[in-house]
Amino acid sequence: MAAINISNTTSFTNLKIAYALTGSYCTFADSLAQMRLLANAGAIILPVMSANAFSTDTRFGSAASFREQIETICSNKIIHTIVDAEPIGPQKMADVMLVAPWWAGIW
Repeated sequence: MAAINISNTTSFTNLKIAYALTGSYCTFADSLAQMRLLANAGAIILPVMSANAFSTDTRFGSAASFREQIETICSNKIIHTIVDAEPIGPQKMADVMLVAPWWAGIW
């Protein structure tokens, strides 16, 4: 995963990021590190997870552990159902949506 390069002058203050995690579980630890950088730079992070990413335990960690870490970093509850995710666009809940991981076609 490409790391975010945040300098001392980079500010994401009040930038609302819908940060979606899908099921490439081996990338979760790296992705959470990037999520933490964004949060520390002032971004408001709205965590979104697919149903499988939200509930599946893998050899890379338990779903409960990842959920706890994500909600601690973001200070927001995770959106993990289609019904709860539907308002993100129409209600302009985010300025930008980040989907992680996004591996297909970027090599």
